[in-house]
Amino acid sequence: MTARTRSRVAALLLGLAVVATPNPADAAGLCLYPPVSAPVLDPFRAPDCPYCAGNRGIEYGPADRTVVVAAEAGTVSFSGLVAGVRYVVIDHASGHRTTYGQLADTSVGVGARVRRGARVGVTTRRFFFGLRFGEEYLDPQPYLAVRVLRPRLVPLDGRNRRPPPRARLVCP
Repeated sequence: MTARTRSRVAALLLGLAVVATPNPADAAGLCLYPPVSAPVLDPFRAPDCPYCAGNRGIEYGPADRTVVVAAEAGTVSFSGLVAGVRYVVIDHASGHRTTYGQLADTSVGVGARVRRGARVGVTTRRFFFGLRFGEEYLDPQPYLAVRVLRPRLVPLDGRNRRPPPRARLVCP
């Protein structure tokens, strides 16, 4: 085999490895429970560089002292203040980390194991939710489950009306 042929084979194999290697952030099949039910005030905006401006998560506008729940089971790796703002970070088995910020109060401490849907804290009038894989910031929105109500028949005359069934979460 000539040097030129070896070079082409190496380039082809490298190209196949790059195409065949899944991005761990996408391959995890992550489905997150929504941490709050509130309108989005500022969506994720990826920064152009590690130190550039952007929004590295989603900012919500909840009612003051809205309960925040864990998006996925994991272990609390940080709970405290950063520049006067209260945050909780949870590490997950998939290698992802979720960040809950601008909290008025927290319910968990470092090392606590939390289950999906467990109370993490309560919000101020603004709430930040972030998602990372390693040092890469990800847009959490595509990973958030959505609440779906089952359709049901409702009597036109209003008699014998039953309460609606509970909403179920559907992963994207």
